[in-house]
Amino acid sequence: MVSEPSGRPDRSWPKGTFLARLAEADRRALLSLGRPRVCPPGEVLLAQGDPGDHVVLLIDALVTVTATVENGIGALLGIRVGGDLVGEMAVLDGARRSATVTTCVRSMVIRIPKGPFLGYLTDHPAAGLVLNTMLSDRLRWANRRRLDFTGYGVGVCLARVLVDLARLHGRESSEGVDIGVRLSQSELGALIGAKEISVHKALRGLSDQGLVRVGHRRVVILDPHSLMTYAELSDMN
Repeated sequence: MVSEPSGRPDRSWPKGTFLARLAEADRRALLSLGRPRVCPPGEVLLAQGDPGDHVVLLIDALVTVTATVENGIGALLGIRVGGDLVGEMAVLDGARRSATVTTCVRSMVIRIPKGPFLGYLTDHPAAGLVLNTMLSDRLRWANRRRLDFTGYGVGVCLARVLVDLARLHGRESSEGVDIGVRLSQSELGALIGAKEISVHKALRGLSDQGLVRVGHRRVVILDPHSLMTYAELSDMN
């Protein structure tokens, strides 16, 4: 059974997520559109190529967003956490799903059919504006990654992604700023278009400089200001 408090609209949602950005009344209305269910790690919530007949609201979750091109090569497009919404693009434009969403850990989600979700956006126009902002942020993230691939080496690209992840999902720890999502080195590599061995070398370099501490699927930023300088960024906002 899912414990009811996990889906409370007045709980604290990770910063930057869809639910965190909604007004309380809009958040309550959205959460009322479905019942939470628990999914095991590795469950495909949305599959690339499927019709867009529903969205998935992540309650307590960590999922990957991946896509495969015609030659079979796959790419990790992003990470989503509790409070995020996935599957909205195919619902809004009527096209087939462009990516696959898979749970990384035991996750609680709410499946909302297309009709009720579109009705919700009609009845709650402020939520529609929040959705537009979220889509814009995701496009900016993708554009930044493409520009980084062109203009910087692996070390700087990795530092920029770590700063972005910390800005979106990070949390303070006794050591510094935990980036807030647990990713393997191969998954970090997929985010910046680099091989795992290159990411391993780059992480070791950042660690040797005292900028990060690396554990099993965990990165803590020890010196955020110096990491931003290394990444050629002015701030984390």
